[in-house]
Amino acid sequence: MLLAQAFLHGHVWIDWPGGYIDALPYHGFYYIIEAPLPAILLLPFVAIFGGANQTLLAIVLGAIAIGATYEFGERMGVPTVANAWICAFFLAGTDLLWAAMLGDVWFVAHVAAVCFTMLALAELAGKRRGWLVAIWAACALLARFDMVMALPVYAYLLQSRRALGTFAAALVPFAIFWIWYNYARWGVWYDIGYSAWYHQDQAGSPTGSPFQLRYFPYQLWSYFVQMPDRIAQWPYLQPSMSGVALTWTSPALILAFFARKPVRWAIALWIAAILTAGPNFIYYVNGFAQFGMRHALDFEPFIVGLMFLAVREKMPRWSYVLIVYSIAASLWGVWYWNAFIRMSS
Repeated sequence: MLLAQAFLHGHVWIDWPGGYIDALPYHGFYYIIEAPLPAILLLPFVAIFGGANQTLLAIVLGAIAIGATYEFGERMGVPTVANAWICAFFLAGTDLLWAAMLGDVWFVAHVAAVCFTMLALAELAGKRRGWLVAIWAACALLARFDMVMALPVYAYLLQSRRALGTFAAALVPFAIFWIWYNYARWGVWYDIGYSAWYHQDQAGSPTGSPFQLRYFPYQLWSYFVQMPDRIAQWPYLQPSMSGVALTWTSPALILAFFARKPVRWAIALWIAAILTAGPNFIYYVNGFAQFGMRHALDFEPFIVGLMFLAVREKMPRWSYVLIVYSIAASLWGVWYWNAFIRMSS
């Protein structure tokens, strides 16, 4: 919202209200380092009302995301019941509902990236209009920068030369905007925000890149091992502020490993998942101040796409159990965050 207000006043630095708002001090001003799409979406509301509810935006984007997910399942020939189960898992068995419920600066960005990624996948499973895939893909990467890694996969799935041409052409204005936005903030065409933040963050380092292979073991532990903490009083388990591994919050994701056909889609979705997961697995922090692993929302749209492929013919009985467990675990996280974290802040 603060960035939307800045845009409307003709600049990209924000009126910083204090330390409770994450912003990077740079050459005498404060800047938002996160991607600008949520602020752009809030522009009309801020222009009319002077402010806007970020959580409401996150909720709307989450609803659109699930609608697009269901449409993708239909276009891939997934039976209605299986489609509904996978959509329920995506909404309430991952961090999507938790992030939409909060709507903070990082979380609304995750929900926006999921929303526009699913719109891109639904279009690729339908008419495959290159220009529209490019718009959805560009919106996703202007919400979470690592979504740029999925662009080659979208190009691969478009197939026709005409669609590829319109895809490339439609990306040009977004690229121009991105270069302008970086010049307006940092005076260079590329983004230095995350590196500059890393250099001043207590968890970071005064030099170097926030993306390094030495962080990979920590990320592996975060995504696949980290458990909730045991406590002596109710509710006897509490999620660590640094999160809980996907192993314990969203085990139904394992269904993706049973995706086989169509082979072109299975290969493309695995590549997209690996490419978009890559930056998160070598980043210096795992997301922190979270339930589950919120950074997983960057690659989970592609994993959910693989889950759809796995249930096109038959949904295994054990998958229902894992989905129910995942939903219960994630709803527990939503409840805990509201009952304990928000109440104490």
